Amino acid sequence: MEITCYRDLEVKREHRQLPAETYNLALTLLARSASGNLFIPIRSMQYLAILDAEEWVFLDGVHKCWIDIAWRSFRPQLRNSLKDPVSYDAVYYTTEAAQIMSRLQRELFLALQQLACKEPIHELAKVLKFSGQREMPAEGS
Repeated sequence: MEITCYRDLEVKREHRQLPAETYNLALTLLARSASGNLFIPIRSMQYLAILDAEEWVFLDGVHKCWIDIAWRSFRPQLRNSLKDPVSYDAVYYTTEAAQIMSRLQRELFLALQQLACKEPIHELAKVLKFSGQREMPAEGS
């Protein structure tokens, strides 16, 4: 899938914390993606999240291809544990965008969980070869 997205001028930027469970699940799903990005519908909010390794952008159903919010500059290296939240910058391109951030973080996690349940595993099966030989029963036994 390919979508062309546009941005208005930045209205506001703020430093935020993303819960570890959301960040970790998103990275797991990104690692499984052959294209290196994810398109995640957040139906409860009529938003589409587009995730890649560097930036997560959010488009609402009204503006279609215009980015309302971008999450970038993720800093997972600052955490001491995989259970710690991840720092990032939220960039707002509309004046209303900051008002939905708490809900957006919560709803994104739910949408990621739904995607994880639907996601098929694309790993090839492997046959392990062992060097030992099978013992044959003695004749006449």
